[in-house]
Amino acid sequence: MSQQYPYPPQQPFQPPQAPRKSWAARNPAATVLIVLGGVVGAFFVFVVVIGLAIGGSSSDGGKPSEAVAAESSTPLKKPVREPTEKAEKADEKPAEKPKPKSVPRKLSQADQFKAFVAKSGLAGEKQAVKHVTKVQGADEQNDILDTAEIHTDFSGGFMSPDHGKAKLIASAFADWKDSKNGLVSVHGKDGKLIANGNY
Repeated sequence: MSQQYPYPPQQPFQPPQAPRKSWAARNPAATVLIVLGGVVGAFFVFVVVIGLAIGGSSSDGGKPSEAVAAESSTPLKKPVREPTEKAEKADEKPAEKPKPKSVPRKLSQADQFKAFVAKSGLAGEKQAVKHVTKVQGADEQNDILDTAEIHTDFSGGFMSPDHGKAKLIASAFADWKDSKNGLVSVHGKDGKLIANGNY
């Protein structure tokens, strides 16, 4: 009952055939011409698109319309306004200008800092603060990383002879402002850092 299937007959061995070359490999001149045609066509499309974008397109051949030509040939006239009730009332009695109220001048941060030190600073701090020319960042606090810069008329960097006075200024600033994570830096007139401190 068992039936045996015969094996399929084996083919004689044939060596593999060389792969056939593509059309482009067989015709290199034609391939070059097709590529050049594509480049020229793309350039032409590019030039047309740029030309339309710059010059715009006009269905009348670029001639101005009659309405625009008529407007440009007539001289410009101011439109005549008819008086209104408000204008008539304004003509009857001259309006008095309210006198500006004397607004108190807001002190700069440097002036506020100097006033604080003059009021509650030590004698050395009072002498050192006279050299302060500008304070930046004292009003902008977020308690994450507060930074303030104090500019002075001192010269030099960390090795400056005025380093001690700059440290006094940083200390006075720490007394004036309070922050969880503040850093004050004192700079000389040349912009170099002289001293810094926490506040």
